[in-house]
Order: sequence, then C-alpha cells, then structure tokens
Amino acid sequence: MKTTLITDITVKDICEGFVYNEFEGKGLFGLSGRLTIQPEYQRNYIYADGKKDVAVIESILKGYPLGLIYFNKLADNRLEVLDGQQRITSFGRFVTDKFAIMDDNNMPHYFGKMDGDKQKLILEAKLLIYECEGKESEIKEWFRTINIAGVPLNSQELLNAVYSGPFVTLGKEEFSNSQNANIQKWSAYISGSANRQEFLERALEWVSKGNIGDYMSRHRIDTNIAELKTYFNCVIDWVSSVFVEVESEMRGLEWGRLYEQYHKQPYDSKKVLTEVQNLYADPYIKNRKGVFEYTLGGSKDTKLLDVRVFDEATKKAVYTKQKADAELNKSSNCLLCAIGHDANKTKIWNIADMDADHVSAWSKGGATDIKNCQMLCKSHNRAKGNR
Repeated sequence: MKTTLITDITVKDICEGFVYNEFEGKGLFGLSGRLTIQPEYQRNYIYADGKKDVAVIESILKGYPLGLIYFNKLADNRLEVLDGQQRITSFGRFVTDKFAIMDDNNMPHYFGKMDGDKQKLILEAKLLIYECEGKESEIKEWFRTINIAGVPLNSQELLNAVYSGPFVTLGKEEFSNSQNANIQKWSAYISGSANRQEFLERALEWVSKGNIGDYMSRHRIDTNIAELKTYFNCVIDWVSSVFVEVESEMRGLEWGRLYEQYHKQPYDSKKVLTEVQNLYADPYIKNRKGVFEYTLGGSKDTKLLDVRVFDEATKKAVYTKQKADAELNKSSNCLLCAIGHDANKTKIWNIADMDADHVSAWSKGGATDIKNCQMLCKSHNRAKGNR
C-alpha cells in the first residue's frame, strides 16, 4: 500500500460542499464533493454528544494537534475517509452551525456568530493527512488496525468494514438508523445503541445462530435483507406476545437463543404474566433477569433465579439443634441418614460436611427462613434435588 503525506489541506477546504444527513446521522461529502466522508465500511457518527464534537473544535482553537487523518485515494481524483471521519464530520457540523461551543461564561457560540479571528483560526487550521492507495483488501486490513480518536472499533464495526457491500448498507439503514421509529420498541429487549451497531449485531447474531462473520460473508453482495428483518421481527414479536408487560430486566437477555429453544411451545400470556409478577414479588429471588427463562422453561431451573440461601447464623442454629437431638437419640444428625440402613445411620457430621436445605422446596412455596431449614449431609442434599 502506497502512502503520501499531504499538509496543505485546511478545515475550510474539507468543509467546502460539506453535506450532513441528520436522518442517517452521518457526514456524506466534503472537499467540494471529491471526498466521501463516511464510506460504508465506516462506523456511524458517534461524536454528536456535546462533548466529543465540542472537544474537536476547542482543540483547534487552543492549537492542539488533531492527529493524523487517512484518506483512501480512488480513481478519478476522488477520495474517501479511511480514518478521521468523526473529526471531519465535527468540523463540518460546526462550520454549518449544527452545534455550539461554550465560552468561559458558559454561553453558547455558533460558528456563524463567532468573532472573525476565531472563525479564521478554525478555517485555516491545516490538517496532517496521509493519502493511501492500495487494493481493497489492503485498505480494509489497514482500517482494522486503526483506533479512531481513542474510541476503538467494536466487533460489529470491524465486521461491517470487512464485509462492506450492499448487504451491510441495507442492514445499517434498517438497524443502525437512530431515527428508526422501531428503536424504542427494540430497546426494551436489546442493550446498546443503533449508532454503535448493537441492534444490527443482535439481528445478525440471532439469524446466524452466533456465526455472524460467516453469515455476512455469504450474504455480502445480497441486495435485500428480507431474511434478516423477518427473523429479527419474529423474535421480537414472540417475546412481546409471551411477556405482555415489559420489565427493565428484559433488556440484553439472550432472546435469540430463548426463541430457538422455546418458540414452538404454547404459552398462555395471562398465566405467564401472573407467574412473572409472583416471582418479582418474591423477596428470596436475587436474580430477576433469570425470571423470564425460568418461566419459559416451566419454572423448574431455580439456579436461574439465584434464590437467596440460608445465612450462616440460621445454618449454625439448625445444626446445633439437630446435633443435640441426634446425640440424645443416638442417631445421625443428617435427618435422611438417620432413617437409612447403612453405616451412616448414627454418624454425626461436621457442619462443614453438611448443607442447608429447604424442607419444603422453594419452588413449591417453601420459604427461606429457619422454620423451613434442615441440615443434610452433602450427599443426601444433592440427591434430594427439588423434592
């Protein structure tokens, strides 16, 4: 790959013919139309937070270095941003009055209303730019190694770069568009943001059963994403039909896996709602995120709920009483050993060799308090299970 250092391009040059699409949240063109600011392998613009974008402009005003910027040189004297699109988009958005910076008195200043000397300082700031020329594979490999302004690319952003093409373009239009009216509904079940590709990543993870890279490779040149959208919507619709009330703990669960495992089973949404409400009201449940898989699985796997265990004081009190009773009756202090017929029938176990057990199983309504606690040897406790 060939690189050439360019030092005479200014912020003003970059902002000539700048176009920013508010709906898609990305910078499109600069350098009088010669520069594509956000080619499809680039991440979305993520600096529009009133902090990072402002910091870029303040860096110029204070004379701080802005770091290297890389352009990919294409045919016909056209360029595309390889690294630096966040900074370049911030330049353009500020010069076109899309956001303001604050002065020492915390007063906002838009570019169009700034003093002329400060406008000139910004516009005449020169950039250090490397123009790169090479094969597509070389350019993308180089792109994979770059950290953009201290914010590393996440896994899905890297995959978008590697498998850029019509499929990725359509996928980003659907799942990486923060203006999509469905984002609010999806956010009930998916963690992250559209701009950082988390919604696209979940959609791809679900449809590919976890093999995202392989799926993107096979569909790279597809000109529709019907399968991706259909599968994603099937998962979301299934979750919202089974669990008719949305809880905050639903966000970020492995809904794709749960859909595959349980969607062929019938559920009564009213009964499910009652079950979830009862579990939420149970003071002994420590992990509410597990409530939903526990319910889908027929309320059997209590490990999903992290049910509160008996505290040490309770265990010691019950152990002391059982041991005293056992010594008086010349039997084992494990209540199940005591009714057995082997050598352990009269064995007195140390507390370290015993477990606290619910007499009446928690899953059958048994409480986690001293009245429902018994000490069993570890072998019998494990054998007892959920009975």
